[in-house]
Parts: sequence; structure tokens; C-alpha cells
Amino acid sequence: MNTFQSGHLPLDLLMTPSDQGDVDLDVDFAADRGNWTGKLDFLLSCIGYCVGLGNVWRFPYRAYTNGGGAFLVPYFLMLAICGIPLFFLELSLGQFSSLGPLAVWKISPLFKGAGAAMLLIVGLVAIYYNMIIAYVLFYLFASLTSNLPWEHCGNWWNTERCLEHRGPKDGNGALPLNLSSTVSPSEEYWSRYVLHIQGSQGIGRPGEIRWNLCLCLLLAWVIVFLCILKGVKSSGKVVYFTATFPYLILLMLLVRGVTLPGAWKGIQFYLTPQFHHLLSSKVWIEAALQIFYSLGVGFGGLLTFASYNTFHQNIYRDTFIVTLGNAITSILAGFAIFSVLGYMSQELGVPVDQVAKAGPGLAFVVYPQAMTMLPLSPFWSFLFFFMLLTLGLDSQFAFLETIVTAVTDEFPYYLRPKKAVFSGLICVAMYLMGLILTTDGGMYWLVLLDDYSASFGLMVVVITTCLAVTRVYGIQRFCRDIHMMLGFKPGLYFRACWLFLSPATLLALLVYSIVKYQPSEYGSYRFPAWAELLGILMGLLSCLMIPAGMLVAVLREEGSLWERLQQASRPAIDWGPSLEENRTGMYVATLAGSQSPKPLMVHMRKYGGITSFENTAIEVDREIAEEEEESMM
Repeated sequence: MNTFQSGHLPLDLLMTPSDQGDVDLDVDFAADRGNWTGKLDFLLSCIGYCVGLGNVWRFPYRAYTNGGGAFLVPYFLMLAICGIPLFFLELSLGQFSSLGPLAVWKISPLFKGAGAAMLLIVGLVAIYYNMIIAYVLFYLFASLTSNLPWEHCGNWWNTERCLEHRGPKDGNGALPLNLSSTVSPSEEYWSRYVLHIQGSQGIGRPGEIRWNLCLCLLLAWVIVFLCILKGVKSSGKVVYFTATFPYLILLMLLVRGVTLPGAWKGIQFYLTPQFHHLLSSKVWIEAALQIFYSLGVGFGGLLTFASYNTFHQNIYRDTFIVTLGNAITSILAGFAIFSVLGYMSQELGVPVDQVAKAGPGLAFVVYPQAMTMLPLSPFWSFLFFFMLLTLGLDSQFAFLETIVTAVTDEFPYYLRPKKAVFSGLICVAMYLMGLILTTDGGMYWLVLLDDYSASFGLMVVVITTCLAVTRVYGIQRFCRDIHMMLGFKPGLYFRACWLFLSPATLLALLVYSIVKYQPSEYGSYRFPAWAELLGILMGLLSCLMIPAGMLVAVLREEGSLWERLQQASRPAIDWGPSLEENRTGMYVATLAGSQSPKPLMVHMRKYGGITSFENTAIEVDREIAEEEEESMM
């Protein structure tokens, strides 16, 4: 402990495992970093990260507005072109290097700015995502009553327009009142009581802080901090509950939903194929966007989780389990949501499309209103919001773990021993930055963050990552690394997607989002020009970090500009597996202290006989030697 006070690092910290001789590998750099403690920790963490709020409140709505059952055609096609390949690429990068989103750019230091951009994006998303969790906590506590507070009009927050949208129907089975000029109690509860949006005059004058929302946000951050307190050792255990329990509740809601009268009407509306929609480019773009954001590619969460794996973990199998599981969950959630909406439309005597909404409107207005029509409504309401809480929390764990891991991997000797304190400071800082979201006009700021923080900037980051790995580092080298790690090379499908299909699709998405740009709005409120400009700058800032990182990397090198670019784009000397025992084949020679002309033989004498993975390393070395001979001829 006192060695740091003298101003000099202890000698053993400056030595590599090779320099230290036969030391216990438990004190190795990567071992000290931590690993998953159970076999299912990683898989459940990935499922919890990917299966989030968007599966419940975005996918069903996107499906029914884009051709119903026909939407599944572009959805699964985009999953194959974009989702699965990019998911596998990010996991492979993290597992091979055992490094976070910043340090992983030892693969090509020229592109380290992409890692910084990831951190900025995930930081902004974490701030507002926890506010959504705070809203869920608010409704969760509000459900602990015998009568739900949004069931009736007549409360202090209600206006004259409030009408309980159920009651005696006329002979034609329709309500005799004009519903378009009225507001449901659940809508007024959300906007006038929870948000208290009438106390704000717009995004520039958000009004006072709402103490009840402020406390809910504090509780949300305390829960997140306690769950990530010991890094993946604690969050890896929490996900056994948060990743699996939503499925139990979803199943209960599904069974309850399909047994309601009128449920089939909603399901029919959700899944009836309208194949003419497939001729529209918008449907294909919507499918790609849903896949892109649902799987969480580009936020750094997948890379971070994979970095805590053992070197030979079968992430190829895990990729298919998580991506296909995520898609099936989205489809199941659609049945649970639309069966209830079908019942609701029958009760109100209006078409399903008049009650169907997406996003917060579905979670905090429409579904709570539907709950009031059921027997034991507080019970079903509590279950629904508890499901949303568990869905949201494990995504939030990933966001925080990404930030903490990225920074501690950059400064391991200073921050790793104090990881819990550092995690706490991050949570406090983000809580303070999120306080503006607890004001009367906080929803305006939340919409602005949601629209711009992870829009075009995230696509630019993923395109850059894909091109840097496949074009600059080289698709052959990357496939060799995977071969060395998993025992087989990725096939033609993955190579084609990484080289052409995935970047081209993302580029089309980026162009489409710029061409079809629409200013942000919330209900009838239109954002002022300065707010729009602030949002665009938020998105541009993450993009600008990439050229800024390139500039820093080039300035650190020596020689002409072209020489500097070449040097900065090459992998760092210590790039490769972090544990010495895994640095077989071409990577043994990069370890400090490896003087032998046949480093693989030295490695095998030190760690025992040839394993199947070391056989793979010998094959890789042979391939490299053959390629070098061919190039010399």
C-alpha cells in the first residue's frame, strides 16, 4: 500500500509474467481483473442486456404499423445480415483481448476515438434510461393499493376533459360519446400527476424538481450501484433473477391476455400479413433499426461482458442463443400486449388502432388503463411494472459496467483496487446530471436525449468498428484470432456480412435517417431551434471523437504523415490474449522476455503438452508462413 506513496511503482508491477519466472497465475493482470463466476453468468447477462424495454413497447407497435406478420420477413432478414454478424464481431473482440471498449483499440490505436465515442453514447443513454426506470418504480409503488389511482376521474390533477372510457354502451355496441375530445384518467395521471408537465413552459423553462420523481431516481441509482458493486461477480448473480423473471411474468400476462374477450381481435390486428408493405423501403429500414437497437450493438456492453469470459468460451453458440431468443421474446411480447389491446378496444367500442401506441405512451398510459378493466387490477398492474423494472435494470447494469470497465482498463493500477468507489462516483455524477429529468419539463429533455444521443452517432461508431477490424486490421487476421480462440474459422456468411453486407446496410440506415430527418416533438409540443441544434451537436460530438482520436494517435508517432498513419493503424505490441497461457502461436513472440526463436515450444514446455487449441495455433503459424512464402515468390 505504501509503495505508491514514494512516487515509484513497485518493481513487480513493471514486470511481465515472463520476467517474474514461475509465479502464481492467480495474480496475473487479467485474473486480477475478474471473471464470471458461473457458467450461465455471461449468457444470462447478454440476454438481460438485449431483452429490454424496447422488446415490449417498440417491437409490437413497429410490427403492426409495418405490415403485421409480413414485418417478420424483413425483421429476420435484417437479423441475419446485421444483427448476428455484428453481435458475434463485438463478442469476439472482447473475449479475445479481455479488454474494455477503450483498451480494446490496441488492435488499431488509430481508431481509439471510436471507443471514446461509445463511452459518450452509453453515458448519455444511461442518464435517461435510469429515469425511465424511476418512472417504472413510481408506478410500481402506485400499484400497491386496493384501487389504482388512474382508474377514476375526480382527483385534483384531473380536468373537465377527463372521462372514464368505459361504461354503458348503446345498442350498436359503441360509446355514445365523442372520445376524441376527451382524455382518459390514465393519460391525465401520467401527464398531469407523474410528470406534472403543466408546471413547465417548455424545454427552456422546465420548472421545479418533482421530489417524488427525484427520490425514485435516487432509488433507481442505489439499486444499480448495489448490483454492480463488485463488478461482474455481483451483477452476474443478480441477472439470474432479472433476466429470467420477466419471462415468467410475460407468460402470465400472455395467458391472461389471450383468455380475455376480444383478445383475438388484437392478435389478428398485430399479425395479419399485409405483404404490399414489403415494397416500401421504410419497412426494411424500420426492421433494421429494430434489430440494431434491440441487440445493443455498438454500446460496448457486449464487448465488456465478453471481456470477462474465459478465452475459449463458445461465444459462437451464445450469439445464436441470445439473438434468436431476443427476436422470439419480442414476438411473444407482441401477443401479450395486443391481446390486452384487443380486449380494451372491444370494451371501449373503438378500433384497435385507436388504442395502440408505442414507447412511454404504451407503458404508462394505454396498458395501465387496460389493467383497470381487469379483475384484481392492482395485482396485474404490479406484475406488469415489475416486469418492466427487471427488463430495464439488467440493461442499465450493462451500461454502467461498460463505463466502469473501460476507464479501469485504461488506468488499472490506480482504479482497479478502488473499483467500487469509482463505480459509486460514476453513479452519483450521473444521478446529479439526471436531476433535470425530474423537473416538470423533464420529459422534454428525456425525449431530446432519446432522439439524439444514440441516433446517427451510434451508426457511425459501428460502421467505423466494422471497417477498422475487417479492412485495417484485416479480415484474415481477425478470422485467425477467432480460429485460435474457438478452434474454427468463421465461414463465408460471416466474412461476407463483415466485409460488405453489414456496413452497407448500416450506411443505408445512416443516409435514410439523415434524409428523413424530422425535428423532435412530444405530443403537440414542438422543440425550439436551439434545442434541435443541441440535440444534433450531441450526436455529432460522438462522431467527432473518431477523427479527434486519429489526430492524437498520429501525433504520438514519428516520421512522415504516411508513416505515422501506418504505425498508428498497426496493432500495439501487446495486442492479443491477456493471459500468457493463451498467447499461443504468433502471439507468444510479442510477450516481453520471449527470446526463443521457437516461442511456441517454450510455451508448451512451460504449460505442458500440446492441447487442441495449441494444435490450432500451430496451424495458424503454418498458414502465415505459407502466405509469406507466396508473397516473396
